[in-house]
Amino acid sequence: MTTTTNATTPAHHPIAIIGAGLGGLTLARVLHVHGIDSAVFDLEAGRDVRRQGGMLDIHEESGQIALRAAGLYDDFRALVHPGGQACRVLDQHGVVHFEEPDTGDGDRPEVDRGQLRDLLLDSLPGDTVRWNRKATGARALDDGRHEVTFADGGSVTCDLLVGADGAWSRIRPLVSDAWPAYTGISFVESDLLDADTRHPAAAAVVGGGALFALADHRGVLAHRQTDGSLHVSSAVQIAEGWLDGIDFTDPRAATTAVLQQFAGWDERVQALIKDSDNPLVPRKIHALPVGHRWAHVRGVTLLGDAAHVMSPFAGEGANLAMLDGAELGEAIAAHRGDADKAVAVYEESLFPRSADKAQESVDGIGMCFGPNPIAALVGLFSAPRNETA
Repeated sequence: MTTTTNATTPAHHPIAIIGAGLGGLTLARVLHVHGIDSAVFDLEAGRDVRRQGGMLDIHEESGQIALRAAGLYDDFRALVHPGGQACRVLDQHGVVHFEEPDTGDGDRPEVDRGQLRDLLLDSLPGDTVRWNRKATGARALDDGRHEVTFADGGSVTCDLLVGADGAWSRIRPLVSDAWPAYTGISFVESDLLDADTRHPAAAAVVGGGALFALADHRGVLAHRQTDGSLHVSSAVQIAEGWLDGIDFTDPRAATTAVLQQFAGWDERVQALIKDSDNPLVPRKIHALPVGHRWAHVRGVTLLGDAAHVMSPFAGEGANLAMLDGAELGEAIAAHRGDADKAVAVYEESLFPRSADKAQESVDGIGMCFGPNPIAALVGLFSAPRNETA
């Protein structure tokens, strides 16, 4: 329940969640299932102001557990993209070294990130998420309470503050002085719309699900979306300043600069970059140190990328964020009236789990950008699941 004393006193919330990503929304939903109110604050002006990214494979041992805790598993299954678990591995010449169809019985079904976020948003009371509230800082008060300030000049206080606000979290400094570092990998993202009709050759090379084309410290990673488009991440292992030297406001110059990194590659793979229907988008890949943790601080904790941002080369980020949110929500419900105990229980599992997956992401970079990436990736995909978990 939200209470105020006068017009100048900040609103107070027992539980304030900063960030309406998948992790923060999962936490709010699990709390709601247990009859516990929370308030979510997000910097976006609204739920539909930007595209929410590409496809996600939701893992049986993490993301699916979170969705069951949220009471949304059956609704999630209705969103699964048929064929989305298909996979192809190519070299730079377009030669297929591995191909696996989607048989419909895999344990990592694919869904559209935006649709999954909408599912979570629609499962919450309409006033749970406060849009256009960009957190600019937070400070400890007394008795374990905290105050969060926003870019609009407002502020709120809370008994439990949860930083679910991503890699550049404004809440993390309350518990840790760690900061994400460049991993050595830069992405350039592109999108080919209505691919089967407008870009049939590119659509054919991607296939029905995911494509991994790797060679010489470079990769073109693509996935077919539920709307028939192709979302592509062109990855280069390169110095951090490379992207800074490209003028992405000039589409032709940006495309030329990126294609230089893939000179001599198969034309169908190059087309995933040069035929983009949207402007190319640069993205440097950052990560917190493997094993990032903090000493317990009363009244505040982190989840998702705020706690353990890592590269996407283990495919764990969204799944971990959702599992973090679900486990924290269940801990709060199990220890009603003792949020400090709930957070301690949650963090006890959070730290080793996130350390393991962060190391997997580091190893994934080594595999995809190492001396023989095709053999390494084919070996990974060919191994039984219990040997790769």
